Amino acid sequence: METLFLSCLVGGILYALVSVVFGDWLGQAFDGALDFLSLDGHSWLSPTALVGSITVFGGAGLMLQRYTGFGSAAIVTVAILTAIIVGMGMFFLYIKPMEQSENSIAFSRDGMSGMLGEVLVPIPANGYGEVLVKVGAGFTNQTAASFDGVEIPGGSRIVVVEVKDSTLFVSEIHLPSFKS
Repeated sequence: METLFLSCLVGGILYALVSVVFGDWLGQAFDGALDFLSLDGHSWLSPTALVGSITVFGGAGLMLQRYTGFGSAAIVTVAILTAIIVGMGMFFLYIKPMEQSENSIAFSRDGMSGMLGEVLVPIPANGYGEVLVKVGAGFTNQTAASFDGVEIPGGSRIVVVEVKDSTLFVSEIHLPSFKS
């Protein structure tokens, strides 16, 4: 039994060291040849949770064997339960929150209605200009036309009214200034 526990513990530690130290390098060197080993279907099958559980199983088994008077069946049962609890804890306290914290910098023009911006290139009454609109943590320049059919000078504050054919239709707005 000690050999099983020790191999699980050492194997998990080696996996962690190799993946941290050489993970990116190995991924590039094999150029996707090992992608079949990926368990992308279910996040609860992530290598972090699985290998972490196997490592905990080995460590808990060794400690229980050395420091308790339990029999082999009780040691294996308690080690498995410990591994399951730690694996679930890792999943719910680390893996799941990390998956949900992934952000994208992508945006959709169709979702820009109602956004505020500033005119960079004056917009003629029946033509196109350019506006700067804040999207997420950054800004984007977009082609714009006047929604109301009036000229909008450069530097004016605007609101996006609608989006058609990749063009923002905007109206000038006059927001109160809070400068003292």
